[in-house]
Amino acid sequence: MERPELDDLVQRTRTFIRSEVLPLDDEHDGDIEAAGGDDLRRRLQTAARAVGLAAPHAPTELGGLGLGMTDRAPVFEEAGYSLFGPLALNIAAPDEGNVHLLQHVATGGQRERFLAPLARGEVRSTFAMTEPPPGAGSDPSALATTADRVDGGWLVNGRKWFATGADGAAFHIVMARTPGGATMFLVPSDSPGVTLRGHLPTADKAMVGGHCDVALHDVFVPDADVLGGVDEGFRYAQVRLGPARMTHVMRWLGAARRAHEVAVAHVASRQAFGGRLSDLGMTQRMIADNEIDLAATRALLLTACRVLDDGGSGGKETSIAKAFAAEALDRIADRSVQMCGGLGTTALLPVAKIAREIRPFRIYDGPSEVHRWSLAKRAVRQLAQRATQ
Repeated sequence: MERPELDDLVQRTRTFIRSEVLPLDDEHDGDIEAAGGDDLRRRLQTAARAVGLAAPHAPTELGGLGLGMTDRAPVFEEAGYSLFGPLALNIAAPDEGNVHLLQHVATGGQRERFLAPLARGEVRSTFAMTEPPPGAGSDPSALATTADRVDGGWLVNGRKWFATGADGAAFHIVMARTPGGATMFLVPSDSPGVTLRGHLPTADKAMVGGHCDVALHDVFVPDADVLGGVDEGFRYAQVRLGPARMTHVMRWLGAARRAHEVAVAHVASRQAFGGRLSDLGMTQRMIADNEIDLAATRALLLTACRVLDDGGSGGKETSIAKAFAAEALDRIADRSVQMCGGLGTTALLPVAKIAREIRPFRIYDGPSEVHRWSLAKRAVRQLAQRATQ
């Protein structure tokens, strides 16, 4: 997208989020179910579609704006300024990542049945990979859900949890172990044998459909609903994971920026110890550290996005950006609470709910420790390779 067009889109997104979405977010303290859940989602997405802001990441032939990763960054950041903003633009996880995956991997029939209604906001979806112990979590090789070949398809058995958005989703993308590796399956939620066991009572409240526990017992999946190649699920998952991690960074960057701006406004107006709080050196350090973390996060994010837009895997760049951003944005939110004092712990200011929502990002989509482990292994391997050349 040309720069003037992108700048206009960013400005229109900012205006829409702050006028139509942010008041509802603040009224309900970021609790999407208290605010109306799916009914609110449909209303907000209808409003966003009416002003040309719906699905900026989706293909243009499906009603989206077709933005690449780099162009998405400022738009998603503005949407993330409200905890409900990504939902309003149909760019919330996991649907946004699933649109990306389906766009790149789905067959023609799968695009019509699953991608098109998802991109239009008619349905929601989940990405079901994480399992209760001893199944797959940070270590995907522990995958315990199985898929066994039967006449005309597969029987899937297992249990998934932290299946974000599963309550009310139309379908799940399920990762299951197959004889030669792992495979992804498209599983409608009303398939016989699929049971929603309940919600996990997590700290964050802004994800429509919650984080759920889902059981699969002898679920039949026809061959036509295998997503990508049989036994190639982990390879295809990489198509989704790198970009999805970066769009998470984009959205949470917007939320952290709001927390910072609210905190700066508070300390600039609050009188204590003979002057403004913002004139105290301790406060100024927190403000400056927030500014540094915001700028560094944005720089690492854009570096990774350019690699992805150029067709690279971005494995190293997205791990660096995700690990740094998850911790930096958490620091920003925490400092913002501290600067706001007692008010920062209440629903009278938005900083407490933002801190609550951002904290799990240090775990979701790969804990910081796993990204560091991966980066260290990569560095050692590359050094060894160079030594033998």
